[in-house]
Formats: sequence, structure tokens, C-alpha cells
Amino acid sequence: MLAGFQNVTFEFGARAIVEDATWHIQPGERIGLIGYNGTGKSTLLKLLVGEYQPSAGTVERSRSTSIGYLHQDLLSFDTNDSILQVALGAFERVLQLEKEIEEIGKELEKTGDEKTLLEYTDRLHELETLGGYNIHHKTEEVLQGLGFSNAELQKPYKQFSGGWRMRVLLAKMILQQPDLLLLDEPTNHLDLPSIEWLEKYLLHYQGSVVIVSHDKYFLNRMVTKIVEVYQQQLHIYTGNYDYYEKEKAIRIEMQQKAYENQQDYIRQNERLIERFRAKASKAAMAQSLMKKLDKLERIEDAELVRPNIRINFRVDKTPGRVLVELHNVSKAFGENVIIENSSVEIDRGDKIALIGANGKGKSTLLRIIAGVESFTNGERKWGHNVEESFYAQHQLEALNINNTIIDEMKECGSQMTELELRGLLGCFLFSGDDSDKKIKILSGGEKARVALAKTIVSKANFLMLDEPTNHLDMHSCDLLIEALNKYEGSIILVSHDRYFVAKTANKIWEIVDHQIKEFKGGYEEWVAWKERMAKAEAERKKLEAGSQKPESKTAKTGQNSSSPAAEKKQTETTSPAPINKEFKKELQKQQRLFQQLEERIAKLKEEQQKLEAALSDPSVYSDKTKFLEAETAYKKASAELVSLNSDYEKAFEKIVELEEKAAG
Repeated sequence: MLAGFQNVTFEFGARAIVEDATWHIQPGERIGLIGYNGTGKSTLLKLLVGEYQPSAGTVERSRSTSIGYLHQDLLSFDTNDSILQVALGAFERVLQLEKEIEEIGKELEKTGDEKTLLEYTDRLHELETLGGYNIHHKTEEVLQGLGFSNAELQKPYKQFSGGWRMRVLLAKMILQQPDLLLLDEPTNHLDLPSIEWLEKYLLHYQGSVVIVSHDKYFLNRMVTKIVEVYQQQLHIYTGNYDYYEKEKAIRIEMQQKAYENQQDYIRQNERLIERFRAKASKAAMAQSLMKKLDKLERIEDAELVRPNIRINFRVDKTPGRVLVELHNVSKAFGENVIIENSSVEIDRGDKIALIGANGKGKSTLLRIIAGVESFTNGERKWGHNVEESFYAQHQLEALNINNTIIDEMKECGSQMTELELRGLLGCFLFSGDDSDKKIKILSGGEKARVALAKTIVSKANFLMLDEPTNHLDMHSCDLLIEALNKYEGSIILVSHDRYFVAKTANKIWEIVDHQIKEFKGGYEEWVAWKERMAKAEAERKKLEAGSQKPESKTAKTGQNSSSPAAEKKQTETTSPAPINKEFKKELQKQQRLFQQLEERIAKLKEEQQKLEAALSDPSVYSDKTKFLEAETAYKKASAELVSLNSDYEKAFEKIVELEEKAAG
């Protein structure tokens, strides 16, 4: 056992976090520590590292166990050192040896002393044993995996924002390779490629890992055990998050049945006691039954204690078909080009997830759409009747710090009653008297939740959300997903939470080569499509490499023999197999189809643009008959375009498949 609790009770004043809890962390385990917000997950991690002491019981730690603990408080650390130097701090002994070797080397140059030479070779041997010659390469590899470019490695740590600083400290921690790694919400500061890199890294990590996270996808891929903090108890499930959800439902159902059976038993005995108590001849029996009930170990009611208020949106106005358009928009920060001559539109009913790596300009694009970020050239146009609401981290500055939370919510003009507003705030983790707290005393995360709650009650028909789940627990995320799925308006959101994106988006946007690429489908379909495209591209490259090999091989060998045997041998070893006529015929057919589809898609897009222009023409949308005709034609063109794009993709895959067969 590396660490754990034995019958631990911990209290904050009169409030118990855990009572009589036992939990042992074994070598090689990957554990997800979960629970509703405020149940004490981070507190348990602090107990494990010795920052807090238990009220009763013992926190067990092996003397030889090294622990790495990543948490928000680390952000107070500051330095002028480069991020590479900060991460290299993981190799304390190696860095010390490097200094000693340098000093002893200088001494050796002066004296040539045998004893100094022996010291020098001992240090070199220790450096080699510790893998000291690879530390720069390893550190650069981890930092790059977490999203840093080569050029950034020498930049001062203090120049980076909180999220990027946390990545540097995470890199340092995983390079130290402690026996036990404690990670408190590690994905809050990572983009999708970095989360995927961290998953792969931790799956092969030799030590044990305990993760506090609200990212279900991350937990499902990472952990083999779930420890849930619920009603001051630790409930342990051997499996990932999906397994936990199923098992918890079964456990609750069984507990509820046992509770109901026990309640029936208690009621029956209480009726008997009531009946026999007054009769002298039965008094002893009544006393015996009372003692029996007193000794009975009561089963808790299994009903889930959690906020279950629904978030309901109110949309006042229905917008036109197009909410916002960008035409040939370009944006750059100095030499850093974000988008270039990119055109796109958001239609009524769209629920778009804007995803990709950090630094690609997702939040910048969202601000351009919201109208709060300027752009170099191009045009941005609002549609008819659009009422927008924009949520982003910088919105926190717009909160009135002298208001209470409930007063801030009342000023939104939502026409909700105070009771309804307090119920909504419960979903955003402000329960009871929390709603009466002043904004100025709230943490950054709490302010973010107030700003998000204000966005939700705004009665807007178009929501723009930048990382809305960062400060929510899993249950609140589920409530928000449910609300957004029922929401009648349109949404564009930026999020690295794959579960949230998969459950809310019907379109995916990605910035590729400074252009906005749209995928009409959900996140999981997009992932499958990306995998198919990557596979097709790999096959294409393989075919190209295969077709080039024979030429290069012939050139290298330079066989000029005119003998039939030599020619036969050369043909066998260097020439590709003759192309089957049927394959060739089918390949040419698919290539013609592919070209025809390309031409038809181009024409249909032109037609679609003309219809869009007609729909935005006042003379059309003010005439009901003309508008309906144009809208019907547009819907027909859009449906045909979806079908053609699907055929186009299939034709491409067929061509790749036939080329492979023809080559092989």
C-alpha cells in the first residue's frame, strides 16, 4: 500500500467531511475521486499529503512513497526562469551533479590530481545511471505534448497565464515520476490535443494516479477505480465512470428496497407496541419489542441528495433563418494569423461546437462573432431579430461587485420570481444563503458561475459560450446539457469537455489552415470521420511510397542485363503487379464520378448563395409567398448538398480502396 485512510474522520468546525472512512491506494492504481461540489474531494487530497490532520483515525503513508500533488494553489509560484528551466527542476539531483562535474572539471584542468579524477568519473557514472544525458530531450517532449511550441520553451515562466503555468507545473510533476500522483482538475487547463496526450502518457505511467475531474470522457479512459464522496462516506467501485454509474443505480435500488422493507418492519412493530403497552399482561412483550427496535441498525433512505431543479430557457423572439454571417473575414495578431478570407454563417437551430488546440483562435473567433473583437478585413452581419448573450471569462468584469448574487440575477430582467432565481442558482452550486453573498467576496470560479447563470436567464435566442463547464461539477454539467438540448435558440460554444460537446452540438467547427471548416454532425461522428480521413491519407501516402520504390530501386541497382533470366528477375523484384483491367475500368469510373460530384457541389453552392441572398432581401421576406418559395428551394438545395457531400466522401474512399488493390 502506498497511502490511504484507516477509519478517518475529518471535520471543519461542526461539519463532517468524512466519517470513519477507510481507503487504501495500491501500486499501479488509477483512481477517479468524484462527488458533488463541496463534498470535500480536494480536502481528501490535502489529508493524503499531510496538509490537514484527521479528527480521528490515521492517514497512512509509506515512508518511501513519493507524492506529487497538482492543485490551484500552486499558481502563487512565480519566477523569471524559462519554462524549460522550471520543468527541468524535476531533475534536482541531475542538475546538482551537472554543477559539481563542471566545478570538478575546472579543478582537474588545473591540478590533474588522481583523487579529483576519481571524483570526476564517479559523478559522470552517477549522471549516466540517472539518465542525466536525456533530461533535456524528455522535458522538451513532455512540454510539447502539453501544447508548448519549441520557440516558447525559453520564454520566462512569469509571461504565461495561469492555465499555461499550470501545464508547466504538471510537466514538472510527471517528470519527477512520483509513486503517487494526485491531480485536482488537470483538464481544466488543457485543450483537446493536450488532454489526449496526457491520457496516453498516464496510461503508461508506472506509479499510481488519483484524479479529481468532472470530465467523464477523461475518467472513462483513464481510471480503473472510482471513489465517491457521498453523505460523509467513501463508496468504492472497481471500474471506470460508466461502470460506476450503472453500479450506483443498482446499489441505490437495492438500498431503497432494504430501507422500505425495514420501514415496514418498524411500523408493524410500533403498532404492536402501541397495542400491547396499555395491557398489563402484554407490557413485558411491548418492552422487549421496544428494546429490539432500539438495537436495530437503521438503513439510510437511498434517495439521492442533489440539486434537481431544471434550468428552463425563455426565448422571447424568433430570429430570421440566418443569425450571423462572416464574409471574407481576416484576423491576425502581428504575424500570428488566426483566420484569412474565411466565410461562414450560423443558421437558426444550429448548436455549434468550436473545437481544436489552444492558440488556433477559437475564443478570438467567438469574440468576432459576438462583435467585441475587431478584424483586419471582411464583413460581419447580424441577422433579423437576433438577441444574443455572450458568456466568457472576461464577462466577470461586468458584474457589479457591490451586489449580492440574487440582486445581480434580478437585474437581468428575466421576469423570474426570486424563488425561481434561487432555484436556478442552486443548479450553479449556490445553495441556501449563498445567494445572499456579495459578488466582491466570491472566488474567480464562483464569479464565473454567476456570469453563466446570468447568460442562461437572459431570454436570448442566440448564446455564445466560452468554456461554460470549467467551474461546474458533473451534475451541474448534466443539468446544463439537458437545458441546452431543450433550448429553442441557437448556440455556438467553445469547450474542451468532450462529453459536453458530444451531448450538445449538432455541428462541429474547426480552424484549419486559417479557414473555418464545418462538419455537419455531432462530435462522435466527427471523430469517426477524422479517423477515416487520416486512414485514407495514410493509405494514399503508402501507395505513393510504393509506386516510387521500384523506380528508385532500379536506379540504384542499375541492372542493364539483356538476358531473359535477368529481365524476368528484375520484373519480379522491382515492377509493380500489372493492373487488373476490371479494377482499372472501375477506378476510371469512380474518378469520373468524383469529378462530376465536385462540379455539382460547386454549382449547388452557388445556387445556395443566390437563395441566401434572396432570403435576406426585404422584398422577399416581407412577401410571405415569395419567402416560403425561397425557403423551400433553399432547404431542398441544402438537403441535396448534404447528400452530395456524403457521395463525394464515399467516392473518395472507393478511389483509395481501388488504387490500393490495383497497386497490390
